[in-house]
Amino acid sequence: MAKFIYCALAALGLLSAAPLGASAQVKVKTKVKQAASGAPSLAPTPIANPVLAGDYPDPSVTQVGDTYWATATSSNWGPTFPLLKSTDLQHWQLVGHVFPGERPAWADYYFWAPEINHDANGKTYVFYTAHKRGGNLAVGVASADRPEGPYRDLGPLVGQPDGSIDGFLMHDENGQPYLIWKEDGNSVQKPTPIWAQRLSADRTQLVGEKTELFRNTAAWEGNLVEGPSVVRHGGYFYLFYAANGCCGAGCTYATGVARAKNLLGPWEKYDRNPILTKNDIWTCPGHGTAIERNGHWYMLHHAYQTGSMQYVGRQGVLSEFTWTASGWPEFLSNHGTPTAAAPMPGTVADEFAGATLAPSWEWPVEDKPTFALQNGQLQLTARPDKGGAALGRPTLAANYTATTTLLNPASLPAGTTAGLAALGDPSNSLSLLAGAGKLQVQELRDGKTRTLAETVLPAGPALHLRVQDQGGNHYRFAYSPDGRTWTELLPAGQTADGSFLPPWDRGVRVGVVAQGPASATAAFERFEVVNKQ
Repeated sequence: MAKFIYCALAALGLLSAAPLGASAQVKVKTKVKQAASGAPSLAPTPIANPVLAGDYPDPSVTQVGDTYWATATSSNWGPTFPLLKSTDLQHWQLVGHVFPGERPAWADYYFWAPEINHDANGKTYVFYTAHKRGGNLAVGVASADRPEGPYRDLGPLVGQPDGSIDGFLMHDENGQPYLIWKEDGNSVQKPTPIWAQRLSADRTQLVGEKTELFRNTAAWEGNLVEGPSVVRHGGYFYLFYAANGCCGAGCTYATGVARAKNLLGPWEKYDRNPILTKNDIWTCPGHGTAIERNGHWYMLHHAYQTGSMQYVGRQGVLSEFTWTASGWPEFLSNHGTPTAAAPMPGTVADEFAGATLAPSWEWPVEDKPTFALQNGQLQLTARPDKGGAALGRPTLAANYTATTTLLNPASLPAGTTAGLAALGDPSNSLSLLAGAGKLQVQELRDGKTRTLAETVLPAGPALHLRVQDQGGNHYRFAYSPDGRTWTELLPAGQTADGSFLPPWDRGVRVGVVAQGPASATAAFERFEVVNKQ
């Protein structure tokens, strides 16, 4: 269980950082990532969070020319590791993925904490965590000649017996590249050292001996420190890190900082840690990247938004900080980011008109479905197990309405059902499914199926399906032959309980499913999500 307490971040911004408790100064060894220091600026930059709406844990950012590139944890959803770009750190466009097709051959699941870094050699590297087939968690690396890819996987760099996660590239005071990472000791009830070890010139292997920078020693840090991000400022390396419990309704995540004159230490933890904690809007801020822009310093990190919590997931937020007279970072607005809210994403629709599926669609990373786009239709090939073939999109709000049109539902082959679903993982979903002359609301919980409501399948060449979510975990299901007059399937006033849907480290997706023999195909037209406050 402790192993699963590694949080990724999709920072949601505007967090208050009133200290949870002071920790004694600790001198240790650690590494930090280099960044330019800009002229100080007195006026804070207005920020509306989240800047990355939806499930974007452990966000990372790097600058290439006048463009910023970001990525984030994808965990057990594929494609692996989103690629986003921005010119101002606040408005982002999803343009692809580090691994858009098959995941790296050496790994099977838990694709966490990708750290994107445009290196001095002109290449862009992504240092990432994944579960090694037949082994434990390890840090791997991929490289590309351009930040948008294509990326070539270079394999794992380090995988300790207790697991290795959260790799970060930083150059020391002599310009030598180092990998900084966390040993995942909390997975076996041990401390969590932060290590540093020199990287080879081609970034494909570690050389020399590893050095411990520091570990969890302060009370507020709980059973772990993780997610290192290093910058250089005013003659010091500063290592920002996350600590305590990352995920779920009971999370206790917060952000601390340590500094050192040399990358390998000794490191001194700030006696006013944690420097970034929850406020009324954002909960459990942590695991991000510090970066400077136009004289302003920011951290792009993840946090849960009050009212959506684990149902939407850890969203990406941007929090600004300055440097105190004593040389330590201090987050603005009483140790937090102003809590202005970004405009709610309105209607998101897909007409399936292109030749390829939009990059916002995802699937279970171990069970990529077979699908095709043709004549404005999404054609999804069924599968007989693991909840069927599934394609989903991240939810962006705790309140939304999703609709799609299933074509020729009465013509689905025997043993086949298809429809609309709220997706937690392959073992947990709530679905509105047509097939075998019936229309059913089905609950799949821990791999066991239960029918919540049922009616006769309406006749006609198409059937409009609708799912409505209220508060992240209260679901209603309806159908319509014409898309105008809707009939609810659950009794009046009743909703389906979706509190079981989100895994410990992910938000809920909403999308389409097809269950049955692999010879069967279901066709869908137009998918739409309307988000609400």
